[in-house]
Amino acid sequence: MKVRAATGAPILLNQNDQALLKMLDQQAAWIGMASPGKVDIDQSLGQADKVKAGSLSAEVLHTPGHTEGSICLYFAPERKLIAGDTLFAGSIGRTDLPGGSFDKIIRSIHEKVLALPDETLVVPGHGPLTTIGEERESNPFLR
Repeated sequence: MKVRAATGAPILLNQNDQALLKMLDQQAAWIGMASPGKVDIDQSLGQADKVKAGSLSAEVLHTPGHTEGSICLYFAPERKLIAGDTLFAGSIGRTDLPGGSFDKIIRSIHEKVLALPDETLVVPGHGPLTTIGEERESNPFLR
């Protein structure tokens, strides 16, 4: 809410993560942080929705697995994917927390993420950049 107040940027969420939104206080406590307080969602995002920021436009890929509402953002003209906690260089997102599912994340990656061109740059939520081609060839979770 502080970022929205400072920038005017909307808060977007896939509706399948509403249960996690209701658990924010508990999640903050797990990692030793103060409660973020009430968070108001401006818009729900789903598969194939478009998100714009300035001159940039991205397509939403709903990629359940890390959470039920996990999404990736694909910038087609730039061939870039913001993968969040779905795909990492040599790994995938955790599936052992509330809303996680190993089978769903693998299905999401195979059906939606690996459908992108090999040269697509992947910007994960953590760790180094990678490409779809590199992960298709070497990621041990995707073989």
